[in-house]
Amino acid sequence: MVNIGIENYEVKQLDLSKGRAAQIHLETIISQGNETEKHVFDEAGKVVQMNSSYYIRFQETYESGVIPVTVKIDPSGIVTLTRKGETTTRMRFDKGERFETLYHTPQGEVKIETMTKNMQISYTDEPFSGRVYIEYDLFLGKEKLGDYKLQLLFTI
Repeated sequence: MVNIGIENYEVKQLDLSKGRAAQIHLETIISQGNETEKHVFDEAGKVVQMNSSYYIRFQETYESGVIPVTVKIDPSGIVTLTRKGETTTRMRFDKGERFETLYHTPQGEVKIETMTKNMQISYTDEPFSGRVYIEYDLFLGKEKLGDYKLQLLFTI
């Protein structure tokens, strides 16, 4: 297992430039006040490597439809999560860092911020798989909206 924060990791035996089918498991735990929600997605997706970054693409399936999701893992350890649906978000994560972004809704744009408290990225060979774990706070202005935990597992 290799942690991306320690060294640049590339899959030598696999050509991921055109992408490979992958099984995706995503868990998100949201704590707001005294309430906690858990969302779990097990989806088919794709892993692509471009310019030393990995892109994990899949769709979250809901009763009301699907939302395309892309997770970009940069070799420097920055993770970008993009969801494009009726509402669109593009959140960035880097341990100990705060990032501002726009949350696009049908009613307009809202400025939100992520503050990454903990982040771990690791890869394993044979079969190639990865794990991204992020703990972060979400803010609307100075107001904290909640504590979030996100775990993404992917296997080719």
